[in-house]
Amino acid sequence: MKSNLIYGLGLALICSSCAVVRPGEAGIKQTLGKFNNTVSTQGTIIYNPFISKIIKESTKTNNIKLILSLPTKEGLSVDSEISILYRLQRDKIPMILENLGQEYESVITSVFRSAASDVCAQFYAKDMHSGMRAKIESEIKDKMLINLEKQAEGIELIAVLMKRIQLPRGLAQSIEQKLQAEQDAMRMEFIIQEATLEAKRKIIEAKGESDSQKILAEGLTTDIIKLRSIEAFNKLSESPNSKVIITDGKTPLLINE
Repeated sequence: MKSNLIYGLGLALICSSCAVVRPGEAGIKQTLGKFNNTVSTQGTIIYNPFISKIIKESTKTNNIKLILSLPTKEGLSVDSEISILYRLQRDKIPMILENLGQEYESVITSVFRSAASDVCAQFYAKDMHSGMRAKIESEIKDKMLINLEKQAEGIELIAVLMKRIQLPRGLAQSIEQKLQAEQDAMRMEFIIQEATLEAKRKIIEAKGESDSQKILAEGLTTDIIKLRSIEAFNKLSESPNSKVIITDGKTPLLINE
């Protein structure tokens, strides 16, 4: 009975002195408050549970989601859903934990709030709802990188995404009306262009017909008219149908069959 108890205590001690680090994680040993510079990425770590502990951090891409009210150049507040994608550099995790502790995400959030306020205050609210959004995201990220290098070296910032923008109601309606007006203007311009092209086509066609008639009229001399008359008489004479022809001897006129 006593041996079983000793065996059980020994097994419990062994289990409590082992930590398993899974793929996508990094394990750092902390002994008497000091972090070991060796970072384990997979496998089992043996440690003394009385003076040490293992802190595990994710090395995958992490996502911080925020819903913030951002200032604009005209003094409005725009509600936005934000995603901050970041990753911890494996070899620098001990330094991050030593400088910031495990609450490093709060530092990332604080840096974002500061950078977003500075950048968004340079843009109009309508810019956040247009193709300018990518430019705003890029400038916020650049400003965050500068601040993170000073405060939290080892945190790799991947992207800042403004996933949803909620403009003030009146402004949203104004933007929609402006966009509709621009679409209507583009449609009208297209119609005018079509009408102009059609008018030009008709003018060219009429000019061509006029030139054709003019050339034909200039080419109808008296001799040509007489020749055409003779050809017409010949064709009439070859026809088996009976006809009544009135002529002055120059041009034939068919009045009945």
